[in-house]
Amino acid sequence: MRIELTDEQILLRDTVRRFALDVAGPRAKEIDQSGQFPRDFFDQAGELGLGGVAVPEAYGGAGMDTVSYCLVIEEVSRVCATSGVILSVNNSLVCDPLLKFGNEEQKQKFLEPLAAGRKLGCFALTEPGAGSDAAALRTTARRDGDRYILNGNKVFITNGTHADTALVFASIDLERKHRGITAFIVPTDSPGYHHGEHEFKLGVNASGTTELAFIDMAVPAANRLGEDGEGFKVAMSTLDGGRIGIAAQAVGIAQGALDAALRYAQQREQFGQALAQFQAIQFYLADMQTEIDAARLLTWKAAWLKDQGKRFSLEAAQAKLFSAEMAQRVTSKALQIHGGYGYTKEYDVERYFRDARITEIYEGTSEIQKMVIADWVINKS
Repeated sequence: MRIELTDEQILLRDTVRRFALDVAGPRAKEIDQSGQFPRDFFDQAGELGLGGVAVPEAYGGAGMDTVSYCLVIEEVSRVCATSGVILSVNNSLVCDPLLKFGNEEQKQKFLEPLAAGRKLGCFALTEPGAGSDAAALRTTARRDGDRYILNGNKVFITNGTHADTALVFASIDLERKHRGITAFIVPTDSPGYHHGEHEFKLGVNASGTTELAFIDMAVPAANRLGEDGEGFKVAMSTLDGGRIGIAAQAVGIAQGALDAALRYAQQREQFGQALAQFQAIQFYLADMQTEIDAARLLTWKAAWLKDQGKRFSLEAAQAKLFSAEMAQRVTSKALQIHGGYGYTKEYDVERYFRDARITEIYEGTSEIQKMVIADWVINKS
């Protein structure tokens, strides 16, 4: 595994860093407070080739690798975690499964506009009674000639308020549990497709999180992704890759918090000297940087394995677990360095602190990651 970035990756990182600062940065605080979905950010990101970073150019993507994708999510999340997760979902949870499991017609019809950033996707798996236990979903898909009729509800769907295309998971036979789950590509203007109002949250507040409802929604059989009963495999494989993106998001959030804490520590004076001159603060900064670097390398390792076509479930779980918990520790230290000011809305560090929390929950909680890792340690080592 090569640790150093290529010249192309460095150029990408620097380009996205400037883009994030210029486009996402000025509105980060505003959309956090208002909850307004930044569709214009996604449209501009698509023009830059960030809608499908690791998707081949033939299907509308940038034709880069997963490490490059991690750089994109980290740099955007370093400025605005909401914008980072919007891109992450479109890349990891929608484009990636369409590329891996879609047929040629589906790739041309659905993947190409998503990867090019002309359309936005969402991933509709979670239900009121099916979170970590995805096999317990109750949305049904009944075959009716050359179509399926879907009925059910989804919750906590990122991008759900503004998505043009949804990857929906439903069961063709609830008695078969996970073996009955099937994946469908659904245009959101389909009759019977409904989304709720934006859900205000603790962090990543403008990510378009909402409920979805399907009421006798007809989906052409041609829109089925994979075969009947293969949806659980599609979902689990997709989440493996998605966890790499969330790990990168956590690294970005933590790096942004460290950047803010360092600036503050160098400018703020107490007892006649800058905070950065106190050993206690120096030790905080040293711990923060070390943990960020460790998380970044775990994330790159998982991304590299994915690019090599190797198994990466263990490494993706390790990267997400460590990065998410690291982001909690780093943002907490960053807020502490700011003291009372860190607890106010005046400084961005309180937003980083709130945004970090979700990385331990979505796309598999930290407890689920530990189950995955423990299974590998016990049974596959």
